[in-house]
Amino acid sequence: MANGLGFTAGQVPAVPGGDMPVDFAGQVRQTFANLATVLAEAASDLSEAVKVNAHLVEEDRMEEFNEIYREIFGPDHMPARTTVAVGLWGVRLEVDCVAVCPSESHA
Repeated sequence: MANGLGFTAGQVPAVPGGDMPVDFAGQVRQTFANLATVLAEAASDLSEAVKVNAHLVEEDRMEEFNEIYREIFGPDHMPARTTVAVGLWGVRLEVDCVAVCPSESHA
């Protein structure tokens, strides 16, 4: 954390103690669930995200990613986002973000 902002490392769709989803939509949802878990540790959540960086292996999945992204963030909160097509090993995406950590911003 720095100046009331939390900066996450890239999250992938790994499932602690379980199997990673095989389908793309499942991997997107699991990745954001993992990101939400990291933010919760910093007393924040996805509604406090101000910047998201998404790295997709399959650029033709952009529309599907956008649909799930809108589902996760809702119509009233769309953080700034950069999305790039990349080569990753063993996963179809990685996501990181910057979020406000309200309890830290007044420290």
